[in-house]
Amino acid sequence: MLKNNIRLFLLLIVAGLIGYVIGVTRISFAVHSYQPDIKVASKEPPPSLMHGDFSLFWVVLDKLQTMYYDKKAIDPQKMINGAIGGMVASLDDPYTVYLPPKQNDDFKQSMAGKFEGIGAELGMKDKKIVVVSPLDGSPAKAAGIRAGDVIIKVNDVYTSGWDINQTVEKIRGPKGTEVTLNVLHKSDTKPVDIKIVRDTINIKSITTWTKPVTEIDGINKTDLLKQNAGDKVIYIRLSQFGDTADAEWLQITNKVNTQMQKDKSIKGIVFDLRNNPGGYLDDAIYIISEFVKDGVAVMKEDRNGDRTNYPVSGKGLLYDVPVVVLINKGSASASEIVAGSLRDHQRATLVGENSFGKGTVQQAEDLGGGAGIHITIAKWLTPNATWVGNGKDGTGLKPDISVDLDKKDDSHDVQLEKAVEALVK
Repeated sequence: MLKNNIRLFLLLIVAGLIGYVIGVTRISFAVHSYQPDIKVASKEPPPSLMHGDFSLFWVVLDKLQTMYYDKKAIDPQKMINGAIGGMVASLDDPYTVYLPPKQNDDFKQSMAGKFEGIGAELGMKDKKIVVVSPLDGSPAKAAGIRAGDVIIKVNDVYTSGWDINQTVEKIRGPKGTEVTLNVLHKSDTKPVDIKIVRDTINIKSITTWTKPVTEIDGINKTDLLKQNAGDKVIYIRLSQFGDTADAEWLQITNKVNTQMQKDKSIKGIVFDLRNNPGGYLDDAIYIISEFVKDGVAVMKEDRNGDRTNYPVSGKGLLYDVPVVVLINKGSASASEIVAGSLRDHQRATLVGENSFGKGTVQQAEDLGGGAGIHITIAKWLTPNATWVGNGKDGTGLKPDISVDLDKKDDSHDVQLEKAVEALVK
């Protein structure tokens, strides 16, 4: 199944020099009782790599084992993990990553919707650790972490040279413990310290409500909305494409379909994908199919330039409902697929800010022993063959109606306001 094999990451993980961790990590065995013995089953590379020279690798491994002064620091499994991580990092792809058992388990927990930490999706841009988005209702969001923040330090230790795995490992921790992040907000010139108390993060994928346009919290009662005071809109927020998204979505759409049939004052749906870091590809196709009757949902372009079309499923309930999609710089991956596809099919207007710009597909595989690897296998394209980029230099999707949030007034959601106006005008 696609869900088991192909995933698009909100986590935006980049493998780095895990060897750094090896160099500073110590285990608590006594020197006299610990004699590391690295046994290698085979030194022969696979046929596809027979042209590579592995001799230097074995020379260095042998010298470390026989010469390094601190014998208790030599942990064979960590050395192997470090070597694999460095090999993957040489691709300079922030989404192709080797995950040792703990990190692989953490990833699976986050996609399942429950883990302990601060609740923020991290990525990397310009070799800096950035916040893709704080999760709804998370300690990170409550403390003031914003999409686009650059994380300068974690507990007074600079993140320069860190990869995503190291950063996540330092930030995550048991419920009730505290971590201090030194961050630079996108609109500021000086970094600030933000203390966050970790908690259990339970991710609810979807929230929804139906309200008259003049009773919506966080927006002004503009002249246009006053003129249409009898109109209502349905608001649907999808926070991530995770393990629970499909089941929640089915319940919501059944309810929305019934509402639309009974209440003719409802003018349409505001579909909020802001700060949605993505998730599973087949979930994105499933949701596109709710709004689009036929045609291509998304295209995949592989390493040879060959393209595969993924059609809509044709099982939706909302084919004729007017839709406005909200996006911002925290909208990435699967959320960009949905937004781009709905626009290409002329089913939605995009409102907000440019999206993140992650246009690649990752395949996740378990390697045994709890470890895993995520490999970028293709680009994804919108039905009109638009590629949003690879996250490092991607421009993302440009909205039809560009609206920046008011940084001085968090209570005024001007993007939502413009989206509601677009539905009722």
